[in-house]
Amino acid sequence: MTTLTPEQAALLLQLELPALKNEHRTTKRVIEAIPLEHGDYRPDRQSKSALELAWHIAAAQHRFLSGAAAGGFDLSPIHRPDSIQDSAGIASWFSDSFDKNFLHLAALNGEQAARILDFRGAFQLPAVLFLRFTMNHEIHHRGQLSTYLRAMGGKVPAIYGESYDSAEAKKAAQA
Repeated sequence: MTTLTPEQAALLLQLELPALKNEHRTTKRVIEAIPLEHGDYRPDRQSKSALELAWHIAAAQHRFLSGAAAGGFDLSPIHRPDSIQDSAGIASWFSDSFDKNFLHLAALNGEQAARILDFRGAFQLPAVLFLRFTMNHEIHHRGQLSTYLRAMGGKVPAIYGESYDSAEAKKAAQA
């Protein structure tokens, strides 16, 4: 089990929050890029659909960030509301959830950020380290989702630097 002093945890929190915000913005762009009419696309029958995968990303981020801020994880299922039917709805929920959780995380002090949290008996980490855990999980599934986009007739947004599609859009805008 990793332990941190409150001072170390406070420093890590200040380093992780900007990275968390950046990864969130990038993931939101990928979710928004899901063509509205193709949210049911799945590359294989065992794969999640694009909307299922996008909801998994959004719900998991909410679970980890709200748990890190609250000092414990609520493991109740986070079902997609019936009112959210497309990628635009998921992106909006994802953004609203993130904004609320981010405010709570930014208000943590060093002792709160250093407290050990247990996630399902599998991981016991200081609260602040769940921010990196969250980002790794999000980046992994965002990569999966980005591979769906072209097959669905969508465009891949810039993720870490320009994508082919974002470069083409830039050229078209300049012409």
